[in-house]
Amino acid sequence: MRAAGSSAGLGLALVSAASFGTSGAFATSLLAAGWTAGGAVTVRVVLAAAVLTIPGLLALRGQARQLRHGIGTVAVYGVVAVAGAQLCYFNAVQHLPVAVALLLEYSGVLLVVGWMWVWRGHRPGRLTALGGLAAVIGLALVLDLLSSRAVDPIGVLWGLGAAVGLAVYFVVSSGTEDALPPLVVAWGGLAVGAVALLIAGAVGVLPLATPRTDVTLASTHVSWLVPVLGMSLVAGAVAYVTGILGARLLGARVASFVGLTEVLFAVLFAWLVLGQTPRPVQLAGGVLVVAGIALVRLDERPQKAAPPPSFRPVGATNA
Repeated sequence: MRAAGSSAGLGLALVSAASFGTSGAFATSLLAAGWTAGGAVTVRVVLAAAVLTIPGLLALRGQARQLRHGIGTVAVYGVVAVAGAQLCYFNAVQHLPVAVALLLEYSGVLLVVGWMWVWRGHRPGRLTALGGLAAVIGLALVLDLLSSRAVDPIGVLWGLGAAVGLAVYFVVSSGTEDALPPLVVAWGGLAVGAVALLIAGAVGVLPLATPRTDVTLASTHVSWLVPVLGMSLVAGAVAYVTGILGARLLGARVASFVGLTEVLFAVLFAWLVLGQTPRPVQLAGGVLVVAGIALVRLDERPQKAAPPPSFRPVGATNA
């Protein structure tokens, strides 16, 4: 049963990473048409929350107790993991090359490992350490980091803020104690994140330009609704729901490493949809990322269950 759950969790986590990975290809067509990055992500989150509203309300039936305990978790998820991560990342790319900003954001995986060690007592083993090193080096190669030289301290701080948001996403997603259904967490988090992003746009922190003009996607002129629906349904609703399901089955640490494949899927979709052929060094980096994930999974050995307490009748004494 454990192996089946782990396999299902891996499959769901990969579906989530692949779904998130489509956002770059969809967003590129919108950005080329004059959309701002903040406008694209806000529309994506708002529409994804709207799509999940009815399913989320249906899933809430009979969950009054869990709702009382989980409302704070949903708020943190929405503000930090959805809105906060997006705000920090898009501020980072204003000061840093995209590759550097992405590497900083995905350093959140290491924060997950540290959190599991400090708060849960799950000290990382040698395989996790080796897997983390391989994954980080591989990610740097996939992002072609060696060709990026400009580093702005302000951008680094924003990038690290995005890393915190990513870490919170995996930690909250993996929670199972008195947890709300994954569909409810995804819907509630997206709804809270949508409100936060709209407020950020209203006060001028996040530019929200969204011109409704035709765009070019896969060398074809299409309505702007095509990439918007793709981002909202695939890279929004599907990605968040499957991500939470996968994290609950795999645990925060493994799920966060599997999440690194989002970058690999993004490169793949950019190749298929935008014609951006990956370089050999990026392919080698992808192999290292996959190897790092495999090492971390191997290090997740089942914990030996503690023996049940012996039964002693009331009033019994030691012989």
